[in-house]
Amino acid sequence: MKYSGLSCLHTHTLFCDGHDDVETCCRGAWEKGLVSLGFSAHSPITKKTGIVSGWNLPDGRLEEYLDAVRDARRRWQGKLRVYLGLEADYIGGLTGPADYRGLGLDYLIGSVHYIIPPRSAPFTVDGSREELDRGLREGFGGSGEALMHCYWDQAAAMIRAGGFDILGHADLIKKNNGPSGGAFFDPRDPGYLRRMTEIAALTGEAAGMVVEVNTGGLNRRKVTETYPSPAMLRLFRLNNVPALISADAHRAQDLDGHYGEALETMRQAGYTETVLFEGREEGRPRWSSREI
Repeated sequence: MKYSGLSCLHTHTLFCDGHDDVETCCRGAWEKGLVSLGFSAHSPITKKTGIVSGWNLPDGRLEEYLDAVRDARRRWQGKLRVYLGLEADYIGGLTGPADYRGLGLDYLIGSVHYIIPPRSAPFTVDGSREELDRGLREGFGGSGEALMHCYWDQAAAMIRAGGFDILGHADLIKKNNGPSGGAFFDPRDPGYLRRMTEIAALTGEAAGMVVEVNTGGLNRRKVTETYPSPAMLRLFRLNNVPALISADAHRAQDLDGHYGEALETMRQAGYTETVLFEGREEGRPRWSSREI
């Protein structure tokens, strides 16, 4: 099925942890009938934080990435709108939106991947279950509740920092909370609901910020629902936060992966339209609406 009139602004290529190059992704988006494609490499972090990552864009390749996407925009002009973005890792006290000013980006996705424990090394909440178990044990004394609150604290700080256009995979913390390794927090707990409610309200107060309905976990069979969950998406709707669909695609074939489920999730949450990115105007993102 072609999802004409839709887009994907969350796309990873060989520049970070994706499996296809920029041109292959452009061709895939055009063949699928998408009206636009945005590239969002994981932001470089090593020079700024000292964290060595195998999946972030290497610091030394930033300019190459920017040039590659700009070249694709010229090649595909008139057939596919191509946008230049980054998925910016927000790491409290180390990285923030100011790090990406002056790059000429069309948009910035704000995401939390790294957890900064009070007494051990940073680790990613969405890496392997083994990495999470080690971080949980060494950084939080085995307390899943403490880890959960640390994640939401960082998400809240990211939104308050401003400068991000899109809130990326809002409840990524649930990725490793499945039955294979045992749950480390209870999503039905009132504390978890309170934190979800807080994040939705903060996003509603952030001028111009939208939330993505991210199908990446479905595409890679890591979760059985979108990010955010249907329950959290309803909270975003109650706070009048506009929503867009993104595939968090790491392969060109997934650029519209599970968009049908995403559309249905949005409808059930009370959304009647999605938004499409139309570029920047006076330094702010410009969005148009499409009925769903």
